[in-house]
Order: sequence, then structure tokens, then C-alpha cells
Amino acid sequence: MSFPDYQDCMLPMLEILADGQDHKVRDLTQAVADRFHLSEDDRARLLPSGQQTVIANRVGWAKTYLKKAGLLANPVRGMVRITDEGRKVLAHKPTRIDTDFLQNFAPFLEFYNKTTEVEEKNDHCESVTTPEETLESAYSLLRNALADELLEKVKSCSPTFFEHLVVDLLVAMGYGGSRADAGQAIGKSGDGGIDGIIKEDKLGLDVVCIQAKRWDRTVGRPEVQAFAGSMEGVRAKKGVLITTGTFSKEAEDYVTRIERKIVLIDGRRLADLMIEHNVGVSISRSYVIKKMDLDYFESEDG
Repeated sequence: MSFPDYQDCMLPMLEILADGQDHKVRDLTQAVADRFHLSEDDRARLLPSGQQTVIANRVGWAKTYLKKAGLLANPVRGMVRITDEGRKVLAHKPTRIDTDFLQNFAPFLEFYNKTTEVEEKNDHCESVTTPEETLESAYSLLRNALADELLEKVKSCSPTFFEHLVVDLLVAMGYGGSRADAGQAIGKSGDGGIDGIIKEDKLGLDVVCIQAKRWDRTVGRPEVQAFAGSMEGVRAKKGVLITTGTFSKEAEDYVTRIERKIVLIDGRRLADLMIEHNVGVSISRSYVIKKMDLDYFESEDG
């Protein structure tokens, strides 16, 4: 039997989870490997980075895709469980589950459409993309998956931790003066819709009002307008409203028509900013793409 790709792993994984129990990801990887009768050498095969086995990587991506479709869930960190939707899928006895199949599920389609389209190929097809395009597409897919995972984690954090997260992000972006100054400012205002007031720069030449709420719902114009009104009480002209949810079109239009400068950061942008400024994330691995240095050979040509 040939070595399975990540799509080959999807149906066996869901079938293993059909018992309704919580499974450790490590055990699930071994169970999938058993399904494909992988040898010890196959199980030990590493990615080129040498930091993860190939089968663990492919099971991991199969898990991510099935989770995005709502067919499985992570009840706690490192554990996986089938969902009611996953049971419904198995009840129809599919012969294969792959990305085409998962596009029947709206949550997965939304996630999949965020990424640059990747040309999927097999041994009998030629790729129409350049190596650079393939790298860019893969990077986009990895970043989007990380952003979704980050946002899900942030939504589960306590309000206090969320406030600290906002402080760390703003300081990483260059706002708030020192970390100590910013930490004291957030959560101390108690002025209506304002959660804190921080310095715009290290010198404190201007201040920025902050509101940071873990909302799952859409934030409408009334909430934004209330925030703008609270800024009047401290004579602030600039503000940042951060939510783990989304903003309505009316709310976005409102901030473009008022004198005060209010920046709206929704959940997706929050996750992107965390990735960009290395808040709550760490480097898994890095690849350096090199090219020939033509200047080095210039004297030879002369």
C-alpha cells in the first residue's frame, strides 16, 4: 500500500473516532498508521526539516480540515472527538473524504476560500505553478490555519487575560510607552465604554483610548458610538476598539464620518496582528531561499 497523503487520512480518522471517545492526537496518528499498515521505517520518515514525521504532519492536516468542516472537535488541548455532524457523515457510508467532499460544508468552504488556490497534483499531472507560487500558496494556507486557531483560543481566554493580550499586542506595535505603563493604563479607566487609556508613543505626546471585548456577536454602530462618546469625557481624539467578533457595515461607516479617529480591529485582524508582531506565537521552523549573487561573479565576467 502506498504512503497516504493527508486526504487519504481523513476517512480512516473519522472512522476511528466513531466510538465517540476522546482520543489523543498521538494515539490517533498511530491508529491511522495502523490502518495503512505502515512499516516502522515509514512511521519514522521525517519531513525535510527533520522536526516532524511525515505521517504526523499529514494526520495533523487531515485533523485541521475535518475540524474546519465541523466533523470533529478538540474538547481539550491534544484531544480529538467526533461531532454530531461527523456521525451524520459516517452514517452515509462515504467511500472517501477529501477537500472536494468537505466543500459541501459552509465552515470549511469559508476557510478554504481564504487561501490562495493551490494546484493539487498527483504523479501523473504536471504542476502549472512555479516553485515560488507553490511556496506562497503553502505559506498562505499555514498562516490562515494559524489565524483561525489563534482566534479560537483567544475567545476561550478569560477577560483579564484578554486585556493583558491586548496590552502585549499594542506594546509590540509600538504603542503604550513601556510595558508597565501600558499594563497600568488598561483596565483602570472605568469610564463607560473605555477599558483603558495608553500613550500613543513613548513620549506620551498623545493618548489612545482602548476598548477590548471578547464579543462573539457582531458589534454594531450603537456600541461604537458609545465608545466615541466616552472618549469625549477624557478629551481623547484617537481610539482603538478591539473585538473577537466582527463589526457591522453601519459601525464601519460610522467611524469614517466622525472627527475622532477610531480604528476597528475585528477578530480576524486581531489574529493577523498577533502573528505579524509575534504575540502568542513562536517560530516553528524557517526556510531561507537563496539565489545566485551575480555581483560576486562580476569580476570573472570582466
